[in-house]
Amino acid sequence: MDFLSELVGSATLILLGCGVVANIALTRSKGYNGGFLMITIGWGLAVYAGVIVSYNSGAHLNPAVTLGLVASGATSFGAGVPVTLVSTLVYLLAQLIGSFFGAVLAWLAYRQHFDAEPDPATKLGVFATAPAIRSYGANVVTEAIATFIFVLVVIGFGRHPAGGGLAALGALPVCLLVVGIGASLGGPTGYAINPTRDLGPRLAHFVLPIKGKGGSDWSYSWVPVLGPIIGGVLAGWVSTTLLPVLR
Repeated sequence: MDFLSELVGSATLILLGCGVVANIALTRSKGYNGGFLMITIGWGLAVYAGVIVSYNSGAHLNPAVTLGLVASGATSFGAGVPVTLVSTLVYLLAQLIGSFFGAVLAWLAYRQHFDAEPDPATKLGVFATAPAIRSYGANVVTEAIATFIFVLVVIGFGRHPAGGGLAALGALPVCLLVVGIGASLGGPTGYAINPTRDLGPRLAHFVLPIKGKGGSDWSYSWVPVLGPIIGGVLAGWVSTTLLPVLR
């Protein structure tokens, strides 16, 4: 059930997240040109919905969160699931598969609009992130910083006296956190802050029969995977000294 919970939550997150980008970016959509702020709000609400439906697994929805908890020395994944190599791999796989299917559903919802969109880069942008200025080293640093803040605050929520672990941190604070990170640190790279948020939809873009879609920009694809992993693991490590542990 933990695998299914993470899968459903990740699919919900990506369906609504890629959906808001499609609504803003595709020229024949009614939400066209709604602006970056609408995208950040949409992604925040997508996280809200994903957390709500994946309570059974602790609502990670993000390998950076899962690996950050491992690096922090956590003994369970917030829903009573023991931290082991097998459980970690199960979470990561569920997140990737869910992200892929969420992107497929977003494409189905906007299929006619994809067909009517003339720009291949716009179509790819619905699925995957891309930097405003392409500089792989700088882009990795940006993603690592944004993810570090995200995972550190998430771990802090889980340790707060009002909380009871990651499963009890509540969806609204995480929603607002994602909006805040997007508004402040989203400009350089589009703030993946989640390896499977980018990789799953990019894989979907690669395999789906999207009319005139162009390439999937695999030369950049490692950046929104490596950067968030670095940031998440570092956040887990430093949380052991920067954040208090309830006893």
